[in-house]
Amino acid sequence: MNESIDLLMLALLPGVAPRAARDLLARGPLGDSLARPDEHGDLLPGPARALLRGGEARRRAEAEGRRARGLGIRVLALGEADYPERLREVYAPPPVLYVRGRLVPDEGGRSVAVVGARAASAPGRALARTLSHDLAAAGATIVSGLARGIDTEAHRGALAAGGRTVAVLGSGLDRVYPPENEELAAGVGRDGALVSEFALGTPPRPENFPRRNRVIAGWCRAVVVVEAGEKSGALSTARAALDEGRDVMAVPGHPTQPLAAGTNALLRDGATLVRSAADVAQEIGLVMPVTEGRARIADDVLEAMRPDTPLSLEELQTRCGRSLPDLLARLAVLEMDARVRRLPGPLFVRELSA
Repeated sequence: MNESIDLLMLALLPGVAPRAARDLLARGPLGDSLARPDEHGDLLPGPARALLRGGEARRRAEAEGRRARGLGIRVLALGEADYPERLREVYAPPPVLYVRGRLVPDEGGRSVAVVGARAASAPGRALARTLSHDLAAAGATIVSGLARGIDTEAHRGALAAGGRTVAVLGSGLDRVYPPENEELAAGVGRDGALVSEFALGTPPRPENFPRRNRVIAGWCRAVVVVEAGEKSGALSTARAALDEGRDVMAVPGHPTQPLAAGTNALLRDGATLVRSAADVAQEIGLVMPVTEGRARIADDVLEAMRPDTPLSLEELQTRCGRSLPDLLARLAVLEMDARVRRLPGPLFVRELSA
C-alpha cells in the first residue's frame, strides 16, 4: 500500500516526466528517495521538492486516491501484479495507470493497436471497423486512443464483435475527449477498459498525446496504421512501437491521396502490409475463425459487378443489400487486391482477372 501511494505521489509531482521517474526508481527504494528530495535535485525540480518536504505531496496523493475510488476508477501502480506486462517492460513505463473497467492478465501478446487519422476517409473508417471487428472476433484485444476517425471505428468494430477493446486517453479519465465519444467510452469501460496515465481533471493538452501514443504502442504486440498523413499523430505511435521492438503494420493507399502519405512511408521503410485482419493475424500468430478472413470478403460485391460496367456506390448498395460502411470496407479490400478499380465519380469496376 505504501509503495502504491509513493508511486502515485511520484506521478503527481509537477515537472517529473516518466523518464525522470524511471531514473529515480532505479536509485533505490522510492520511499527513501521521496523522503530526501533534496538529494535528487537533478531529477526532482524545485516545486516537486517543496511539495515533498512539506508533506503536501502525500496529502495530494491520498486525496487523489479517494477521489478516484469515488468515481469507480482504480489507480494501478507499476509494482502491482496486474499492471500490463508489456507496458511494464518499456523504457519508461508510467508509475501509475488510472483504469475504469477490467484488465485481463497476459493479454499483451494478443493486443493489437489500430490507429490512424482523425479526419479519416469513409473507406478508411469502414476498413478500420471491419479490421478491428474481425481481429476482436478472433480473440485479439483492440487498443486505440478514442480519438475521432480511425480510433473511434476501431473501438466500435471490436465492440460490435463482442470482443475486448482498450481506450488509452490523453486526458484524465473524468475528462473524456472528444466529448461526442462519451457514449462510446462508456461502452468501452463496460466491456474492456479505459486507461490514462494522467491525473483526474487533466484536460486534453496537445503535449499529452505523444505520451498517450507511447502507452498504446507499449501495451501491444503490434501497431496497425490504417490512414495517416505526413504529420499524423499515428506515426508517433508507430515510431514508439519501433523503439520498443513491436511489430508495425500499415494499410497501403493510392500515392495521390494525402491520407496515404504516412502509411505508404511506413511500408517503404519496412512495415508489414495489411489488407485484412488475416494479414495481421498471420504476423502475430492468431488463428482466424473459419467464417472470418479474406476467403469470405466481398464475394457478393464481386458478383454484383462486371468488368465493362462501372457502378456507383448507390447501385452497388442496391445490388448487394449491404450498409454503406460495410460496402466501403469490402471495396477497400478488393481495391488493395487489384480485383476492383476505382474510377472518378466515384465509380467502381471489376478487373478483368477478378
